[in-house]
Amino acid sequence: MTCKGICTRYKAQKPVGTGRYASGQKRCQICEIFIKWEGLWCPCCGYRLRTKPRNLKYKAKLRARVEADSQLESVAVKAAEVEEIEVEAIVVKKATKKAKTAKATKKIAIQPVAIKA
Repeated sequence: MTCKGICTRYKAQKPVGTGRYASGQKRCQICEIFIKWEGLWCPCCGYRLRTKPRNLKYKAKLRARVEADSQLESVAVKAAEVEEIEVEAIVVKKATKKAKTAKATKKIAIQPVAIKA
């Protein structure tokens, strides 16, 4: 298995502020480049792509970033659920207010009016 040059079409630029693996890039050891590719196998040489760093220091960084992202996601989901419950409570309150005003207008319309002649 050797590099055929197809991988240069999928060559990935280095991301600013994040790591390569955290941004979804993968590395081919045969072609010796990082590529932006959805599959697990290199489109050029057919070799298995690396999706995680080999160095302990960078493994720890990636693990910490993934944990932080998952915590942020769970907080966002909880906030969305709370907001949804609050919106439902507001809708229920508005519905009860409308019902009270509707009853009051019915009572006013039903009361007889005295006419003086």
